[in-house]
Amino acid sequence: MTPPRVAVDAMGGDHGPAVVVEGAVLACRELGLRVSLVGPEAALGEGVRRARAQGLPLDMVPASDVVGMSEKVRLSTLKKRSSILVALEQVRDGRADAFFSAGNTAACWTIAKMVLGTLPEIDRPALAAVVPHPGGRTVLLDVGANAQCNARNLEEFAVMGSAYSRGVFHTASPRVGLMSMGEEETKGSELTREVHEVLKASTVNFIGNVEGHDLFTGRVDVVVMEGFIGNVVLKAS
Repeated sequence: MTPPRVAVDAMGGDHGPAVVVEGAVLACRELGLRVSLVGPEAALGEGVRRARAQGLPLDMVPASDVVGMSEKVRLSTLKKRSSILVALEQVRDGRADAFFSAGNTAACWTIAKMVLGTLPEIDRPALAAVVPHPGGRTVLLDVGANAQCNARNLEEFAVMGSAYSRGVFHTASPRVGLMSMGEEETKGSELTREVHEVLKASTVNFIGNVEGHDLFTGRVDVVVMEGFIGNVVLKAS
């Protein structure tokens, strides 16, 4: 099989393009990946020369604008040739198989929604994290993109988490759990109880409420929760 090509936002991260270029070169050498570095040509060219990347499956894609780490999302979406946007266009147009950035998280997922779109009827993207259990992996979402959610949002998270588990981990019928303070369907907040009823009536393989100690046991393949809770869970983990 041809190694996957990853479009990398070379300007993302706390320490500038030098660190990103160095990591991309290591990925080519040690993991056999193909990499497209996206950013201003002058900055990338110098980094590639210093990293002695000659002969590696690494190319450069020019992008004149940069999104700052603390930049407001609205401003970032106005930059039509930012390294984030151009890298995502590489995926959209079939020139790359994946996108990577260590940069502004909110800008990344907002621009990704603009460029790549969503699954049918999905309104809000979510941030997903994958944690190990003795027999495989569990997908957690949302872990920080949406601090406040309604029942429809969490149903969407269940659909997206199931699609991810099927597509990436080849789980035939992913088991979906709803994070709550008890297994009983009467436990939890008003929102949690409402979501429980929505998921029971949905087409996902919903097995009911789960608790924090279920995250690493393999009892479920997908755990859905509000982004505020998910971010605390992720950082505690």
